[in-house]
Order: sequence, then structure tokens, then C-alpha cells
Amino acid sequence: MSITETHLPAAPKILVLGATGPTGRHIVSQALARGYDVTILVRSPEKAADMKGAKIVVGDARDETMLRQAVNGRDAVISALGTPASLFRDITLLSTATRALVSAMKAEHVSRLVTITGMGAGDSAGHGGFLFDKLIFPLLLRKVYADKDRQEAIINGSDLDWTIVRPSVLNNKARHNTIQTLTDLNQFRGGSISRENVASFVLDQVTTDRWLHKSPLISW
Repeated sequence: MSITETHLPAAPKILVLGATGPTGRHIVSQALARGYDVTILVRSPEKAADMKGAKIVVGDARDETMLRQAVNGRDAVISALGTPASLFRDITLLSTATRALVSAMKAEHVSRLVTITGMGAGDSAGHGGFLFDKLIFPLLLRKVYADKDRQEAIINGSDLDWTIVRPSVLNNKARHNTIQTLTDLNQFRGGSISRENVASFVLDQVTTDRWLHKSPLISW
């Protein structure tokens, strides 16, 4: 049965992870503007003090017990988790949190998951253009993307109703009216997209199955 056929509410109840990040903030504000019932899980509630209208649950996204509490009663989960780049230390936050999230969602019988990873994850590797692929990725993002790959593998291996969204290079410009949404990347070599556009696209996936079990790359 598709997501559309499950008659998800017009104003669904969603949980947002990574809500205090730069893209997460757009997701929360746009979701509230759409009339959604929004819960956010944050470690530092003071960072979310300006998010009026969202229910705040304080906890660590890697803690399955806290995730179950936050997921309970939700119709869908959006993960906008991010992590700082590191040249030397291994990064495991994204995969660890995603593994706990998948378990929590199954336990609470919540199936719809929309996750943001990025251009360069999975089979989108090598399509970022010369600067991204040859300099930024290997010098700064290699360890982050190793964990994004693990994150995607966990989601792909789950039986959830998932969509993985891979934005191109993010910027803070105003949103465009149209974007590219690609799964065939043969002719694609780099690009950028605003966080506002990403938030809008991600929220659209909560109530449609257009990209169910797919990993579209989005760009201007």
C-alpha cells in the first residue's frame, strides 16, 4: 500500500531530528506554516527556544529509549541530522542515530521516514563536479560521507517507507520555483540548492509516495 493510500492526515504529526541545524530550522518553520503538528528532539533546548509552536523533547538522537518517546504517536519522521567534518577522527553519529531510529520507529509502528544525506553519498559519489569531487570531498568530507554511506545502508536495509534526499551543495539563498530532481546522474556534474528548497522538498515527501524507496538528488 502506498503512502498516499494510507490516508495520512492533511496536517500530519511529524518528528524532526536535527531541527536546530541550518536546514532543520527551515524544515520546522515551514512545517509549522503548513499547519503540521511538529515535535523536535534536541540535546540543547536553549537552541530551540525560538521554535515557537514545536513540541520539544530533550534527548540524544542516539538513545533509542528517547527516540521511542519522541516517535510515539507521530505519522512520520524527518531526519536532518548533520555532523561537523573531521580530518582525523572517525564519524559514527549519523549511522548510530539512524540505527537507533529505525529500531524505535519499528517498535512504535511508525513507517514513514524521510532522511537528508547529500550529494556524494551512495551512488551519487563522483557527480559533484571537479572542485567538490577532487578537493572538498577527499580533503574535508571523506569521513562524514563514509558515515552517510553507512546511514543510507541502514535505511535501505530496513522495511520502513523511506525516502533518502541528497541535496547538492547547500546555500542560504531564497528558494527557486523549480528544482531538478534526479536519480539518473549520468549527465549531472555538480550544482547547488537553497536550504529553503530542500526543506520544502523534504516536507512534500511526508504526504506522497512519489519517491518512495528512492534516493533522489535535488539541485537547481
